[in-house]
Amino acid sequence: MVSSPPLFVMAQAPTVYPADPPTELVLHARSRVLELAWPDGARFRVAFELMRVYSPSAEVQGHGAGQQVLQTGKRAVEITDLTPVGHYAIQPRFSDGHDSGIFTWEYLYFLGARQDELWRQYEQRLAAAGLERDAPMADRAGGACGQR
Repeated sequence: MVSSPPLFVMAQAPTVYPADPPTELVLHARSRVLELAWPDGARFRVAFELMRVYSPSAEVQGHGAGQQVLQTGKRAVEITDLTPVGHYAIQPRFSDGHDSGIFTWEYLYFLGARQDELWRQYEQRLAAAGLERDAPMADRAGGACGQR
């Protein structure tokens, strides 16, 4: 397994992101972006790929520090289903089968607000691991987490 620097996590971000639900949520299947508008006037278009590579799931984030799994080959990923989770989140199903990430409103706001920085960090992690963005995911032995 290739070791990579830890993912950027919300705990490292000094900003507090709102937990209020968006006023608009539009899934743009053709351009593969989720458009979100917020009560404070902010509006973001978050790429499905960014959502997938920064999924808050244990499959991506791991079960503890240093267990993050660098995601590759997700540029063309689509969202095939979007399920509400209570009044606080959504759970997308991605075309690669990944469906265990629960994206809270706060986390979606974070992804939108910090997406330029997150893209740069992702590219740096890929370079450090000697991987290309479109490389297929390496097979991982073990349990259910991290097999997609």
